[in-house]
Amino acid sequence: MSKLIAFAAIQGGYKVVSEVEGLYRKALQTYNADTKVEFPNTGYYLPVIYSLTGLKVTNLEELKKPLDFARGLLPPHVKSKNHLPYLGPLLDAGMAGIIAYEIKEALRAVTDPDFYYPHEDPDLEAGKIWTGPADDTILRKRGVEFVDGSAPGFAAIVGAAPNPEIAKMIVEDYQRKSLYIFCAANHNGQTVIEQLIEAGVQVGWNTRIVPFGPDISSAVFALGFANRAAMAFGGVQPGDYKTILKYNKDRIFAFVNALGDIGTEWGVAAAGCVNWGFPTLADTDIPQILPTGLCTYEHVVTNVKHDEMCQKSIETRGLKVNVTEIDIPMAFGPAFEGERVRGADLHVQCGGGKTQCTELVKMAQMNEIEDGKVILEGPDVTDLKEGETFPLGIYVQIAGREFQEDFEPIMERQIHHLVNYIQGIMHIGQRDISWVRISKAAMEKGFSLKHIGVVLHAKFHQDFKKIVDKVQVTLYTKTEDVDKITARARAEYQTRDSRVDSMTDEDVEIFYSCTLCQSFAPNHVCSVSPERTGLCGAYNWMDCRAAFEINPTGPNQPIEKGECIDPKLGQWKGVNEFVQKASRGAVTHYNFYSMVHDPMTTCGCCECIAAMLPSCNGVMTVGRDYPGDTPCGMKFTTLAGVMGGGACSPGFVGHSKHNITQGKFILGDGGLLRMVWMPKMLKEELKDRIDARGAAMGVPDLYDKIADETVGITEEEILPFLQEKGHPALSMEPLIG
Repeated sequence: MSKLIAFAAIQGGYKVVSEVEGLYRKALQTYNADTKVEFPNTGYYLPVIYSLTGLKVTNLEELKKPLDFARGLLPPHVKSKNHLPYLGPLLDAGMAGIIAYEIKEALRAVTDPDFYYPHEDPDLEAGKIWTGPADDTILRKRGVEFVDGSAPGFAAIVGAAPNPEIAKMIVEDYQRKSLYIFCAANHNGQTVIEQLIEAGVQVGWNTRIVPFGPDISSAVFALGFANRAAMAFGGVQPGDYKTILKYNKDRIFAFVNALGDIGTEWGVAAAGCVNWGFPTLADTDIPQILPTGLCTYEHVVTNVKHDEMCQKSIETRGLKVNVTEIDIPMAFGPAFEGERVRGADLHVQCGGGKTQCTELVKMAQMNEIEDGKVILEGPDVTDLKEGETFPLGIYVQIAGREFQEDFEPIMERQIHHLVNYIQGIMHIGQRDISWVRISKAAMEKGFSLKHIGVVLHAKFHQDFKKIVDKVQVTLYTKTEDVDKITARARAEYQTRDSRVDSMTDEDVEIFYSCTLCQSFAPNHVCSVSPERTGLCGAYNWMDCRAAFEINPTGPNQPIEKGECIDPKLGQWKGVNEFVQKASRGAVTHYNFYSMVHDPMTTCGCCECIAAMLPSCNGVMTVGRDYPGDTPCGMKFTTLAGVMGGGACSPGFVGHSKHNITQGKFILGDGGLLRMVWMPKMLKEELKDRIDARGAAMGVPDLYDKIADETVGITEEEILPFLQEKGHPALSMEPLIG
């Protein structure tokens, strides 16, 4: 910690305490010792002193105890040599200064009783700008808002901005985020409140811009309000200073904005606020206190630009701001999640095998992105004619103090159902195989692709406020841009998937559920294990574990495997019990490792669908991005329509691309050695993994033995090729026996 900061704060403590001792002696010479001392209409006496020490100050004589207490808190002066950079002395000096400031304001109430105008709003016509300490009526009316969350916190602004326009900008930024703004002190005779009045801004409790007073001592009213809220609504007892201060740190999300030069008197006030866990952010160049400790994050942050003051303050305090409104012209909500956009209703679409549609969520640093910013790179859907298609890349950047890279796929998967919440928009799939259909009705209401960004920003803040501080969304609709983000995304997907490659299902006793797709497939319950990634391809076992950590009541719930019923086919008692409950009795059991015997249910979001080819004694699989015919006689779209509604369909099963080369892929039916056909593009995408898995199963040239559409698209066409290559499936036991 800076020696300069310690010197300024401790020096300020001595200065303020000495000044108030002088004012106190003068008051005793002028008034009787039993002269009444109080803040108007409150049962909390002098609230900072009462809440922290339990002392009930009612007259001049009783001010001596807290004043002596403040003097006793003052630490030794900073030495010129061997300065110890500890926060403790700074905190003591700060608390001494805060107590002295409250005594100073109490003395003002005696010596100048008409200085403040104790109402909710000032009387500007009468020149009564400053409202002073809030009375108990205001506390009861406003204090509860800090408890129920309608007021997430307050900004205590001291000093003045360079001009009224900047003052207005800063304050209105806080208003938009529902914070209170408590104003005190002046800088070179100018105050923020006077600047706001000049700029035509209405001030007072009703607009949440509170003009406490023109001196730094009046900033103590903000701390008094916070402590009274702790006693009134938090049940904290007077004198329990540890609980009072902890309550404020954990429940009252406040911070100080110092606008102007910070002298010793402001310095000691800032040090005092740190005791409450309230950090200070300044627009001037003073030393910082960046290590975390008493405050949630940094204690003093300086050189903050005025247009970044609000966001930086919120980040530093760890405040989570609620985004309550979603500003789009269409209706929005879960009721529209299962809505279909059929051919007659369709205006335009992307993905679904017709164009590329890719989604990627990445973690960002706080200073890299702007919260709420939505960028559209390329033409909007309003530029397209009915029936046209377009490519789309959705790139979401999230910054948060508690955000981790492990959370990226969890947030990415939310895009699916959040886009579906928009009336008239249908979303299927995920990752790089998404499919978005936009209805004529949505276009008539004024839909723009930017509205997807608006929705994602709002809902990520609403649903994941613990880990999300900033969200920026970029939407790409130019082919070259979409191709670039797709290449990057596929590399990210591969890295994520590889995290579970060394794990086996036997390594864990807990699997995880995923019910995100039940709006389209009500009976579908996806179970995710280390060796069976979610059939959508978006979640692996580690992703589900992270999702449960973020949202313990969400769609990814832990499943205790329980007794193993069939180790070959992959069936457990605990999984069956969970699936039966989660499917509302529609599905009583299924097998993890088989597509022939009671396979897992499938939904329309699966990356691939496998089907039996009886004449070849093997199986085929087809990915969503392959539009052609297949040897089973059905295209992917037909297959998805037949068994993608949550059905358990023996002979067919949905799965992810990654799952094809995992150790337990249809192992109960013979595993990957049964694979006789897949589209060339999918086969090439998985070449290295097929080579590795084939070698592990004793067939190192398995890749060369698998047919694709260049060989044929019927069983009759591919069988000679399989015979020529000596495919292992032909010599295995019958698939159906």
